[in-house]
Amino acid sequence: MSNTPVSAPAGLQGAAAMPPAPRRPVDPLNAPADASDAGKGTRQRSPLTSLDRLLVDAQNALGTVFGSVRAQRANPGTGEAELVLDDDERRHAAGLMRINHVGEVCAQALYVGQAAVARDDATRRQLLAAAQEETDHLAWCADRLRELDSRPSLLNPLWYAGSYAIGALAGLRGDGWNLGFVVETERQVEAHLDQHLRQLPQADARSRAILATMKADEARHADNARAQGARLLPQPIPTLMAAASKLMKAVAYRI
Repeated sequence: MSNTPVSAPAGLQGAAAMPPAPRRPVDPLNAPADASDAGKGTRQRSPLTSLDRLLVDAQNALGTVFGSVRAQRANPGTGEAELVLDDDERRHAAGLMRINHVGEVCAQALYVGQAAVARDDATRRQLLAAAQEETDHLAWCADRLRELDSRPSLLNPLWYAGSYAIGALAGLRGDGWNLGFVVETERQVEAHLDQHLRQLPQADARSRAILATMKADEARHADNARAQGARLLPQPIPTLMAAASKLMKAVAYRI
């Protein structure tokens, strides 16, 4: 028997070594109508039906809540040393990172819900681009929870469904209000990330690096929404949003 190694066909060389593409929010207007459309950006597609949009959003929901999410950017915490945490510090860090993971699940749902009813293509694309960065945040938080020997919230399906409904309702008011909702959401997220950066155990440099990068991304999302014409949300909307966020954080810390 010959010991000469058998080469793979030319078209398959290297294919097995390529990692699967990361899950990202599906853009309904850019998704190919069928396999023959892939790569043909100029081919005109039939308008999506309501059922098509529902299926696309369901795919995004399942991928976010139950899928194995992969980041497109490197995890900011990877380069930080993993210092030993005692049991109380580890539980506390895990509770905070679970809250942040839930926040990213909610952000995905909010952005996808808002994009589903956005009237302007530029607004919709901006929302989906922000959602992609939130996918990175989701993956980083999930990674850190595993490192802390913990798990995501058991109520993630509920958090997603509620946030999607809120996002869609906000978007129905028009793109100015839609973007205003983004600004207020990111402002509140920045505030709670600041709080978590102060509350994390001093030795938990990995979680701190992740949250610092997330905070910078959230500030940029808010700036981009303002530049696109976001409207200032009137009271009591910001107060109600803050109350809902407070309830979510209290529950997600433990469940």
